[in-house]
Amino acid sequence: MGKIFNSQKNTNKRKELRHNMTKAEVLLWIELKGRKVMGYKFRRQFGIDIYVVDFYCPELKLAIEVDGATHFTDEDIAYDKDRQERIEQLGVRFLRFTNLDIYDSLECVMEVIRNKIKEIETTPLLRSTPPC
Repeated sequence: MGKIFNSQKNTNKRKELRHNMTKAEVLLWIELKGRKVMGYKFRRQFGIDIYVVDFYCPELKLAIEVDGATHFTDEDIAYDKDRQERIEQLGVRFLRFTNLDIYDSLECVMEVIRNKIKEIETTPLLRSTPPC
C-alpha cells in the first residue's frame, strides 16, 4: 500500500486548491489556522488516499469539508457519500458544512467543531490487545 496521507501524486492538485479557495473556505481557514481551535493544528487541502479534504487535523484524525453549490446534484451527493465512507474507513472522522453555514453562522460552525473535538478527546482509543 502506498502513502495514505499527502501523497506526492496529489501535490499539484493540493497546491492549486490552496491557491483557489472559496470565500467560505477562506473564512473558515482564518478561524482554524494557527492552532486557534483548542490548540489543535489544522492543515488545508490535505491529501488522504486519492482524495483531498478541505481541512484536516492529523492529531484528531478529523476532516472538515465545506460544500458549495457544486455538491448538491444527485451525482455529487452520491460521490461525496462514497468518498467520505472510503476516508472514514481509514479512521478519519468527518464534519461537513455548506458555504451558507459559514456565511450565515460561522460562530455556530465553530461551536460544532469545538464540540466534535471535545467528543474525540473523551472517546477512549480502541485497543487491539488488552492492557497489561
